[in-house]
Amino acid sequence: MLDLALLRRDPERVRRAAARRPAGGAFVDEALALDAELRAARTTSERLKADKNALTAQISKAADRAAEAQRLKPQLAALDAEIAAAAASIPDLEHRIETILSEVPNLLDDSVPNGAGEEENVEVRNSGPPPAFSFPPKEHWELGEALGILDFERAAKLSGSRFAVLRGAGARLSRALVNFFLTRANELGYVEIDPPLLVSRKTMWSTGQLTKFADAMFLDADADLFMIPTSEVPLVALHRDEILDGATLPRRYTAYTPCFRKEAGAAGKDTRGLIRQHQFEKVELIWLADPERSFEALETLTANAESLLIELGLPYRVMSLSAGDVSFNAAKTYDLEVWLPGQDRYREISSCSNCTDFQARRSQIRFRRETGGKPEFVHTLNGSGLAVGRTLVAILENYQQRDGSVRVPDALVPFAGTDLIVRED
Repeated sequence: MLDLALLRRDPERVRRAAARRPAGGAFVDEALALDAELRAARTTSERLKADKNALTAQISKAADRAAEAQRLKPQLAALDAEIAAAAASIPDLEHRIETILSEVPNLLDDSVPNGAGEEENVEVRNSGPPPAFSFPPKEHWELGEALGILDFERAAKLSGSRFAVLRGAGARLSRALVNFFLTRANELGYVEIDPPLLVSRKTMWSTGQLTKFADAMFLDADADLFMIPTSEVPLVALHRDEILDGATLPRRYTAYTPCFRKEAGAAGKDTRGLIRQHQFEKVELIWLADPERSFEALETLTANAESLLIELGLPYRVMSLSAGDVSFNAAKTYDLEVWLPGQDRYREISSCSNCTDFQARRSQIRFRRETGGKPEFVHTLNGSGLAVGRTLVAILENYQQRDGSVRVPDALVPFAGTDLIVRED
């Protein structure tokens, strides 16, 4: 949620930043007009209370208090009515302002490139040119089905479209990736969390999930609990309504969870394979950082996720998302895109974002720099380290052999227990 104080203090900055996003900055004038009404109502209320206090003091100083009270009674009654009328508008104005600001995306950092969408994303760096194959590379679903490790037909029988059954070496490779990712996160100092997969409406709202895009979430309406779309939600909300010791920042958490999303992509797009599914798995990386170091933390977080691709020997590039492609919560985002030779293109495998104080303001996650100091909002950051299914896709396509077998990356062999995936009958 945007800071109302910032909007009051520097509306032109907010207007300029908001104008870079598709929604634009039309909300600025509306919010400021309501805020002017709100402040006027509060001022009027306080002035009327002061007038009433002055009359009350006048009564207490009178020689004949009873007579003075009787004389001033009509004025006091009129002031009470005016105070009630002025105060009555305040909750509605506060609610209207909060509603507007809760639907406004985060302000973009100045370093975010201009652009209307992913076509204007800017490449920051890459791992070098993708390796060439001496044979036509196959797509992952063709490889997986031939090896007997991916079964989309039986998944459709169980659950419908956009689901998969991983079998044998496929299931073991997925588990190996999870263990590899969590082990590396632990070595980097992240605290592993095993959070609930169902969270409350308040938790979803406090992390910026319940906006106009809420229809992408799976909801148990009877319990009013949401299946998490990412473990970013429970990890960020761990410290909701808390004031942290600034000396303990940054706090870094990681979690492996399934994730659930209704809208897995545009209709007819990526209907085959593991790229867009209603249920998928990720290892998530979360930071709670102090404001001065959060953009430095974003570079470190991105490097942490990038190191996994380097160790797995997967060709990739790092993209700085343009203004029109940065998500609702984020002020700046880097996407890690892995090369898929079967598709002859790069695909996102991790998205690393600095959300500044946007989520913390909703969640009321604050810190004190010193004992007794004024509480300040932390900055929250998140990134995938990595998306498990997409990493499995990348391994199948990049490590496929001419005979249809798949070599396991050296770094993953100790976790997978094998260096080659062949058909299991």
